[in-house]
Amino acid sequence: MNSTTSKNKKTIRLWAVIFWLIIWQLLSMYLDSDILLASPIKVVKSLCGLLGVISFWQSILFTFIRIFIGLIIANILGAVFAALSYTSIRFREFISVPVAVIKSTPVASFIILVLIWIPSRNLSVFISFLMAFPVIYTNILQGLLSMDEKMLEMARVFKIPLRRRLRFIYIPEVIPFYHAAATLSNAMSFKAGIAAEIIGLPQGSIGERLYEAKIYLNTPELFAWTIVIIVLSIVFNRAFAYFINRLMNRIEGR
Repeated sequence: MNSTTSKNKKTIRLWAVIFWLIIWQLLSMYLDSDILLASPIKVVKSLCGLLGVISFWQSILFTFIRIFIGLIIANILGAVFAALSYTSIRFREFISVPVAVIKSTPVASFIILVLIWIPSRNLSVFISFLMAFPVIYTNILQGLLSMDEKMLEMARVFKIPLRRRLRFIYIPEVIPFYHAAATLSNAMSFKAGIAAEIIGLPQGSIGERLYEAKIYLNTPELFAWTIVIIVLSIVFNRAFAYFINRLMNRIEGR
């Protein structure tokens, strides 16, 4: 897992970032219109201006908390439902229908439907949950089904307590599947949650600020908020990866 992560970190080079920033700057100079494409310099200036505004941090906190709550619920229910599906084929068949529906239905359809039932302030919680739950559930279940049956049989023969089986057999086997699922679902949930806010327009959210920037043709601010969303997603994924690595080290007794 660590080797895969290190490879992914090396895929983006500084020279490549600088190259595309130059292309961006040249294209904005060619178009000569901040409405069509703001230059990187103006976007940075807009971002620096936002950093000193209290409502900027309030909007980030508003959106982050709700998306985080949705992800926590998805992780808990995904793990519980995967465990139930692993122990019961009937439950697995029963839950497969809503999971398939969630996977197949477009996000926009869910956003519009959910707006009928719940307030817009909580829309991003539910949408981020819907995006993460099927991925978490499916991957954890796949990890459980892929476990070594001989190892499990040996644990039953020697009557190893459930707590020790969870710590030394189940969790180490499932963690790589969960890590891949959570990394994917985290990114998806941030995108879908903010998309939901753009449609629902809850007051004080990042989605509302993005919509206002678009309405007033404030392209530099629109790009600035987009950068904020990307940074939030990256920081959250890095923090999550750090937590998983610490958990694995603790389980392995390092």
